[in-house]
Amino acid sequence: MTIRVSGFAPTCLASLLALCAFGPAQADEVQVAVAANFTAPVQAIAADFEKDTGHKLVIAYGATGQFYAQIKNGAPFEVFLSADDTTPQKLESEGDTVKGSRFTYAIGTLALWSAKDGYVDGEGKVLQKNQFKHLSIANPKAAPYGLAATQVLAKLNLTEQLKAKLVEGQSITQAYQFVSTGNAELGFVALSQIYKDGKVTSGSAWIVPAAMHEPIKQDAVILNKGKDNPAAQALVDYLKGPKAATVIKSYGYQL
Repeated sequence: MTIRVSGFAPTCLASLLALCAFGPAQADEVQVAVAANFTAPVQAIAADFEKDTGHKLVIAYGATGQFYAQIKNGAPFEVFLSADDTTPQKLESEGDTVKGSRFTYAIGTLALWSAKDGYVDGEGKVLQKNQFKHLSIANPKAAPYGLAATQVLAKLNLTEQLKAKLVEGQSITQAYQFVSTGNAELGFVALSQIYKDGKVTSGSAWIVPAAMHEPIKQDAVILNKGKDNPAAQALVDYLKGPKAATVIKSYGYQL
C-alpha cells in the first residue's frame, strides 16, 4: 500500500504512520456454507463478528448433504458449518479442507414441535396416540436432524406405523416451515429453531432426550478455497471464543 502525504510536520507524519501500523487490519469477506438449523445463531454471531473484526460473512443456508455435493462441484465456499461431523470428516479425507481446521462448534438438540399451544406434550406421547395426519421431518439422506428423527421413531417402534404420515422437507428449514404453515400438525425440528434464552418461543414441544438418537455433533472446517483468506481463519477462531459460545448456548445447543 502506498501512502502519499503532503503538508505534515515530521511529528504529525510519525503519528499518521503509527496509526497505519496499529490500526484495524484490512477487512475481507468470507463465503460460508451454513447448515439450515444454525441459521438464527449464525445471524446473531455474524453481527458481532463483523463489528469486532471488520470482516464480512457471505452466508448460504441449506442441507448438509446438498452442500457436500456443491462443494465437490466447485462451489466457492471457504468455510463450512455442517449439521454433522461425518460430512466434514469425509471432505477432510478427500483432501478438500485445510488440514487441522476441523472442530466441533455445537452439539444439536432435536425437538418434536407443533405451532399449536398444548398440542405436543412434554414426553412426546402425542406420537403414540397417532391422531394427526402429517408428521414433518427433514430428508434423512441430506439432513442429520432428519436422520435423528428416524432414529427416534425406530426407538419408539413407530417407524412402520407412521411411515405413511411423514412429510419430508429437503432441509430442516423446510421441515419447520411445513409445521409453521399448518401443512403438518407437528414435526421434528432443531431446537434452535423454536428456542431462545431458556424457553420455547412458540407453540408446544417435546425436547427429545439425547439418548434416543446418535449425537448431532456439528463440525466446522475451513475449505481449500479459504486457505489464504484471513477472514476464514478469523471466523473459525471467533466461533471458538466466549462471545460465540454465549450465543450458541442461548439457542439450546451444547458445546
